[in-house]
Amino acid sequence: MEDITLQALEQRVTDLEIKASFAEDTVEQLNEVIVRQQAQIDRLIRELVELRDRALAEPSAPRTLRDELPPHY
Repeated sequence: MEDITLQALEQRVTDLEIKASFAEDTVEQLNEVIVRQQAQIDRLIRELVELRDRALAEPSAPRTLRDELPPHY
């Protein structure tokens, strides 16, 4: 009887260790995704600031309706 209980406990511990290992791998993968996304967000913010600065620095030329026509006209 004790052997069965001991084996069952060992199996449960082994199962928990396996689940913990998978959870650690998942957390690491999610962390890598977050790091990549944050780098992308930072890059997009820099680009946005550059575009805003460029738009503010250039005087806006008066636009005509001809400027609004698509290229195929």
